[in-house]
Amino acid sequence: MDHLKSDDTILSKNNDTQDLIHNGISDDEDCFTDHISPEDYLMFRRSVGWSVFPIEEARLSLENSIVICIRKQGRPVAIGRVVTDKGYIVYIADIIVLPEYQGQGYGRKIMEKIMKDINESLKPGYSVMVSLSSAKGKEGFYEKFGFLYRPNEDVGHGMYQWIRNESKENRI
Repeated sequence: MDHLKSDDTILSKNNDTQDLIHNGISDDEDCFTDHISPEDYLMFRRSVGWSVFPIEEARLSLENSIVICIRKQGRPVAIGRVVTDKGYIVYIADIIVLPEYQGQGYGRKIMEKIMKDINESLKPGYSVMVSLSSAKGKEGFYEKFGFLYRPNEDVGHGMYQWIRNESKENRI
């Protein structure tokens, strides 16, 4: 089961088991799991118009992330992906809900689980900076979880850059 906490570090991944995590979702219909296939991950990205990349890159991304997936009758319908340095940095890399399931609370359930697990993982006196990049128009969703808009009086704009190797052997 994926745990966003451990005795020794913030947000560690336990690969020993892939138990179902039942947190307030009906056992006969929906459940949390800690895994998703690279093919399904790329399908999620395509479904919301995000860029895709080679399957091997998707596999590596998932192996080096904490994954939270909500399945409805066994089918993945929403995912969250978290990356951490296991110290004071946590990055929420993806929150994706398939378009036909948006507006039904699945994204909220994933964010609630992530934020609860982060809070429960903190040792006394510890703090962690949780960052994310919101999809355009979704900023208000994250504000409900305490995230702040950038820029503000304390910090400037967030920034990013895609670096691509455009050689033919690396193209999809």
